[in-house]
Amino acid sequence: MKHASTLFLKISVFVMGLPALAICVVSAVSLFQEPTDPFPGKLYAIVIGFFAATIPYYVALYQAFKLLSYIDKNIAFSELSVQALKKIKYCGISIGIIFVAMEPVLYIMAQHMDAPGIILLGLIVAFASFVIAVFGAVLERLLQDAINLKSENELTV
Repeated sequence: MKHASTLFLKISVFVMGLPALAICVVSAVSLFQEPTDPFPGKLYAIVIGFFAATIPYYVALYQAFKLLSYIDKNIAFSELSVQALKKIKYCGISIGIIFVAMEPVLYIMAQHMDAPGIILLGLIVAFASFVIAVFGAVLERLLQDAINLKSENELTV
């Protein structure tokens, strides 16, 4: 029953990867179809952006899974956890940068399709990624301070 405490979270991390996989499959299939858009280059830029963003997304999910495994093994207060949080922070930053870089293409698409919600959707994803990066940085700092306190207390007898 020791691993049951994080089992739900591990399943949640796994389920979080499914929508990104579905988006990648659908966008890959759309690349091989006949382009109905008069500007198919925009579609390629968006799909490449999604594929580029899924790489750090899956790295962050893997690091979260590893972090949950460290909790199961009672080594949550270790340098391994700090390194996992650091990688999650960098992944959040890179996803945010990718989506901010996609904004000009999304703007052109929104003008062409008369759908301004596309711009807002890209900004929401970028903002959420930056929030996750900040949250990861705060947790990384707190965990590092806790590890330092723990090591000081172990030296005091």
